[in-house]
Amino acid sequence: MNKTIVITGASDGIGKALAWEMAKRGYDLGLSARRETLLQSLKAEIHKAYPEARIEIAPLDVTDTSQVDEVIKGFQSSLGRLDMIVANAGIARSGKAEIASLDDQLAVINTNLNGAIATVRAALKAFRTQGDGHIVATASVAGYRGLPRNAAYSASKAGLATYMEAVRLETLNDNVDVSVINPGFIDTEINRSLPSRPFVINVEQGAKQFADLVEKKVKASTLPRMPWAIVAPLMRVLPDSLIAKM
Repeated sequence: MNKTIVITGASDGIGKALAWEMAKRGYDLGLSARRETLLQSLKAEIHKAYPEARIEIAPLDVTDTSQVDEVIKGFQSSLGRLDMIVANAGIARSGKAEIASLDDQLAVINTNLNGAIATVRAALKAFRTQGDGHIVATASVAGYRGLPRNAAYSASKAGLATYMEAVRLETLNDNVDVSVINPGFIDTEINRSLPSRPFVINVEQGAKQFADLVEKKVKASTLPRMPWAIVAPLMRVLPDSLIAKM
């Protein structure tokens, strides 16, 4: 029986590339995102390349937290069991804190943090019923230090990483693995408008390395691991004057 993976935010970016990579590795897929038409196209494309893979899709806006449980339960029922759930859905809205609209800033928090919390909670409930599982959260190196013009995004990812640390402690005696992946700049639509993207890698490389890390069940890792494993912690101690220029 193939292993199964559920990915939120699977219609584009790293989520879409990860769906392709995991299908290549023989996983059955549960894919969710807001845009159902994109999910349908993705399902057809992957199925054409990997006809043996079972692929279930479900439209989901993770900010509608009342629906998250039902979608995860639906995947568990249709796929039989859930080996891994990736809380990946996320958005970015740039702008100075005093200028960026409040709605935009709160939308980032609501999607990246509140939506991820709802997904993690639903995953843990599903794993409890089957006795094991692996929950993965897509955070960011932006969570290591509040970045100018990205205050809400940095806060959402820092909050998610800290939340997952607590989840790991709560499940120490359970058969549940907890991983946090902190991508740097992966070449996707979410960051292509930025003036600078140090150490950027293409999305296919990002998905392959993401898959390698979660299959190893790492507790936490930057992506790519190097040079971000050195650079990201340094961001916490660099002078404010230097970070402000980023």
